[in-house]
Formats: sequence, structure tokens, C-alpha cells
Amino acid sequence: MTIAINEQECGAIAGTYEKICSEAGRLIVGNADLLEIVFVALLSDGHVLVEGIPGTAKSTIVKTAARLMGCDFRRVQCAVDTQPADIIGVRVWDQQERDWILRKGPIFTNIMLIDEINRLPPKSQSAFIEAMGERQATIDGITIPIDRPYIAIATQNPFEREGTFPLIEAQKDRFMFSSRSQFLSGEAELEIIRREQSGILDWASYIASLQPVLRKEDILRFNLVVKNVHIEDPVLAYIRDLVMATRSHSDVQLGVSARGSIALVRGARVLAAMDRRPFVIPDDVKKLAVPAFQHRLVLTREAGISGISPARIVGEILDSVEVP
Repeated sequence: MTIAINEQECGAIAGTYEKICSEAGRLIVGNADLLEIVFVALLSDGHVLVEGIPGTAKSTIVKTAARLMGCDFRRVQCAVDTQPADIIGVRVWDQQERDWILRKGPIFTNIMLIDEINRLPPKSQSAFIEAMGERQATIDGITIPIDRPYIAIATQNPFEREGTFPLIEAQKDRFMFSSRSQFLSGEAELEIIRREQSGILDWASYIASLQPVLRKEDILRFNLVVKNVHIEDPVLAYIRDLVMATRSHSDVQLGVSARGSIALVRGARVLAAMDRRPFVIPDDVKKLAVPAFQHRLVLTREAGISGISPARIVGEILDSVEVP
């Protein structure tokens, strides 16, 4: 099924995102980038890896986004003893029915928050991979599809090493985008303190009071709309050149895969629609290059010792590659 793209369809997407930002802004201060990435990923049919320090409202922003987008939400707080069955579910014997029944795990939802994914042992981490890639999960040999829309948002604290299991590169590559949460600015921090002082910083009540801006059917429709946003060949070639530049950079051991190219194409289409345009421009690509690339880069040992970040390398590539 295809939906003809026009400025009216793009305007509906843009208007929806503006409403979401307006509602979320009533309580959430700062970190607007994460809300935008979640919206882009949802319409791109992708997943998000969020890295950063604790206490930067990551979970609150994701819960708020799920509520405003009319999606079911589940959360898994990861630990070293979390088993695959805790995530995907299990079959149990029902004494009354005298039969085996399927008890689905939290993975069967629309927006799933996987908190501190690097605390999961590898066997449990792998339980997410099938669901993320195939939108299905297997319980005792029975394969069960996961309803769309479906997006997994995983968080991890890169500053904690003890008791963690770093994601391997193939797992990171499954995430369409990544976001790095930071401390708030001084002004935003002061606003948080003021709200706490006035007694209006009640996240649980605030989230419960939110009315959805979207329905699941709207999201599925928007998925079809953005697939028809046009990208000219010179812009596609620009994306190719950016990806190729990551593979030849002197500080990069492993560059961006084809999944990174696809992520940039899909995300740029959504950004164009959010700007009420039925076509992609190079600025759309530039804005998403860091979220699409940074978690896919493996730096050389020397670059790591020098403190060079993947985001910095992507920035250098954006400065060096000719823009169409």
C-alpha cells in the first residue's frame, strides 16, 4: 500500500509533532533532542540506543512520548540475573484449564524501554535481537508476531563498567539511532529547582493526565507517508559519500555499515515531513548523521586513548564531504 505524498500529509506529521512537544514541555525541561529522536525512530520503524548519565529524565521522556503517541508502554529494569523468559515470556501450566498457557513478556508492546541494557548477560541481550529485527519473538518453539508500531529504546551508562556486559557491534548496529543524554544547562537546571520548590514537579501525575495526540492507526499511516518522501539522486550520493568517509577515516577501525545508510535515508525522510516538505534536503541528512553513525563507529586504539569521540569524527566528516 502507498499513500501519495503532498504538503498536506507532511503538515499533519509536523502538526502532530508540534503538539507532542507542546504537551511534553509543560513539565519536561531540556533534552528535546531525545523526544525528537524517539518520534523520528517511531515513524522510521527503528530503535534507539540512549547513552548517558543517570538522572537526566530519560525514562520520563520515553514514558511521556509513549503516552502522547497513544502507544502501550512496558519497561524492563535490567539486572545480571534477568533471564530471557523475563523478557519474552514463558508457557506455564494452568491447573484449572488443564493446559499450557502462554504468558507473554514485556517485549509484546508498542514502546519498550530496556533500562541499563548493558547489565544484561549476553544470553538475555540476545532475546531482544530477534524482536528488534524481525518484530517477532519465539517462546518454547512458538513464534509470535509483535504488533506494530513497535520500537525498542535501550539505555546504558557508559561510565559504569563493573557488573556490565558491553553490547557487541552487531547488537549496536540493530539500533537505528543513538542519543547521548547530557546534564542540563544552568538555566534549565534552575527551572527544575523552581518547579520542585513550587510543588509542580510531579511526573507520575503529569504523565497520567496526558491525553494522546496520536492513535496507533495514525502512526502506521505516517509510516506509509514518509516512505514516499522524495530523495534526489545527489542527496542519496551525499549519504553514500558520508558513509564511505567513515570507512576510510584514519581514526576509525570499523566504519558505518549499510544499516547506517538505510537509517539516514529513512530518518531524513521523516525530518523532511516534520518540516512540511515532501522532499529531502542535505540539511536533513546533516542533522541525523551523528545519531545514525556515532554508535556504529569503532575507533582505533590510538583515537580512544586521545579522547576522540565518534561524534567528533562524524562532525569532521560532515565538514569535509562536499554538499550537493
